[in-house]
Amino acid sequence: MHILGIESSCDETAIALVEQTQGTFRVLKSALTSQVDLHALYGGVVPEVAAREHASHIFPLLESLGILPDGSEVDVIAVTAGPGLVPALRIGVELGKTLAYLWNKPIVAVNHLEGHMYSVWLQEPVSLFPALSLLVSGGHTELILMKDHGVYELVGMTRDDAAGEAFDKVAKLVGLSYPGGPAVSKASLRGNSKAIDFPRPMLESDDYDVSFSGLKTAVRMYVESHPNFSVEDVCASFQEAVVETLVIKTLKAVLAHAPKSVILSGGVSANRSLRERLHDQLAITFPDITFHAPELSVSGDNAVMIAIAAAFHANKKEYANPLTLEADPNMRLVVGEVAK
Repeated sequence: MHILGIESSCDETAIALVEQTQGTFRVLKSALTSQVDLHALYGGVVPEVAAREHASHIFPLLESLGILPDGSEVDVIAVTAGPGLVPALRIGVELGKTLAYLWNKPIVAVNHLEGHMYSVWLQEPVSLFPALSLLVSGGHTELILMKDHGVYELVGMTRDDAAGEAFDKVAKLVGLSYPGGPAVSKASLRGNSKAIDFPRPMLESDDYDVSFSGLKTAVRMYVESHPNFSVEDVCASFQEAVVETLVIKTLKAVLAHAPKSVILSGGVSANRSLRERLHDQLAITFPDITFHAPELSVSGDNAVMIAIAAAFHANKKEYANPLTLEADPNMRLVVGEVAK
């Protein structure tokens, strides 16, 4: 099966053709353009600007893949329908609907978060369920129990800022560039992670939720009260607080829900400290549980992960109606109460 994936939920425009063969995936063609440099001028993503950039790049990207005009090499179209910035989402959704109608192909409306979780399937199939997924990105920080394909239970989430958002805001506080995640991570390599004792929010709570607004405030207060602060030490100490919080909360959820696999995904999964710490702690504490993280090339927003997630829905004929499909900026992956 060949799936054409389309992603435009935020500031990356991406299209990819992915082949599924007996549970494994291979990228046949892929193209992506980022708007990071443009939005860096504003210190964050501007939805209307993002939408205009998507509109100007999405058709050239499609043409660059050399897809046959009749769509004969495509079996299924997959598009990110939400969550995300609605002006940006609409560009990809309308392209997907148009191609589905013109080519008479089925279309799958993919939840962006689901795409991130399935990004690890590019490297190797995660066959051991239930799997506990720690999804950490600029807009989301959630612990999701994957009981099977398409069967999810929300275990924990952020009460306020997502981890990636906190990285961006701390980067701005210390004068680093946008996006903040890579900048803070790079600076932390030269810093002392024990130099500043920043708080670990909600570390002792009985649930699996996290909170980063207080940590962000602590960084701001420290910076304001220490005019000669070390950027490297602040970044290293802040990152240490985030990583320790995420790892401990994940291990608590593992102990409670007994998964067979743990998945780390989302843009912040590219953070080397988080990857290594979670992998090592799992190996020590739960050696029988497998650990999976995406290749760095698909850790951020991309169309490959959207195509992979769509394949499992397509296998069950879970298609959307191209005439009625609409972008949903608040699209939910999990329905129901948070499991404590």
